[in-house]
Amino acid sequence: MTLDAAPATTINERPLPATFTLNNGVEIPTVGLGTWQAPLNVTREAVSFALKQGYRHLDCAYIYLNEREVGEGIRASGVPRSEVFVTSKVWNLHQDDVGAGLERTLENLGLEYVDLYLVHWPIRFFPDPSAPNPLRPLNPDGTYKVDRAWDQARTWAGMEAVYAAGKARAIGVCNFSVPYLEALSRTWKVVPAVNQVENHPFLPQHALKAWCDARGIVLEAYSPLGGPGAPVLQDEDIVAVAKRNGVSPATVLISYQVNRGVVPLPKSVSHERLVQNLRVVRLSAEDMALLDGLAARGKAQRLNKPPFCWDLGFDDWD
Repeated sequence: MTLDAAPATTINERPLPATFTLNNGVEIPTVGLGTWQAPLNVTREAVSFALKQGYRHLDCAYIYLNEREVGEGIRASGVPRSEVFVTSKVWNLHQDDVGAGLERTLENLGLEYVDLYLVHWPIRFFPDPSAPNPLRPLNPDGTYKVDRAWDQARTWAGMEAVYAAGKARAIGVCNFSVPYLEALSRTWKVVPAVNQVENHPFLPQHALKAWCDARGIVLEAYSPLGGPGAPVLQDEDIVAVAKRNGVSPATVLISYQVNRGVVPLPKSVSHERLVQNLRVVRLSAEDMALLDGLAARGKAQRLNKPPFCWDLGFDDWD
């Protein structure tokens, strides 16, 4: 099953696009496979299976610690590298040398370039090699060792350098609010192609999407299904939309993003769910309006909030 073959079950059966065009002309598949928290012992097989089923977009990150297995899965699938859109992210510890961070990722993946490279968070960590987990250095109170004087313009300059060198076909950011994007825009030479943020009907981020849309920045949705134990899949309104369209709540949540021009990145290693998550249907204007309004009706909820103790500029982040 491929995105092009995904059946529509609503009255309006015009097909949805299989790709969106980034602001530098690069095509990005509209549904990606998230690899966050994918266990090492199943990542290789799950990636290989997903690619054989029609996925062409893999969302990775150095801090996920499974990039080697992702690379093995790509090679095991038999799908040509040129057909696979691979994203990775520079970790907070490596923002002072983005090029070196990318080289670590390329070595892990066994690739010569990535299709999209992102700044994982608008935060730099102080390195602490003696920390129990050096990749996540913590203060005694359990909060992260954040470099509060770091200027994200320096990180972005490093991103622009790897883009100019051809190591990344496109560059972008993750978890950037409007104030952080506005600050970055004062010095950027290359406009980010993507902003990847938590996004689902309980956190639709309408104002952020409008800001990005106006500048040609594609929004990507991590945790589009809400994540483990989240209430989104069981929400009565979402379930009602699913029943009305003859699909699962997961299909509604994934389709919601593609219908609004956002790239969803559902994560799974289950064969059944991997196949199901490729299904995208066109939702009616009424269904979209209902989903768009759930947060404003009292269901707003952010599900991923690391203890940075740092204001990231989102209205619900303190």
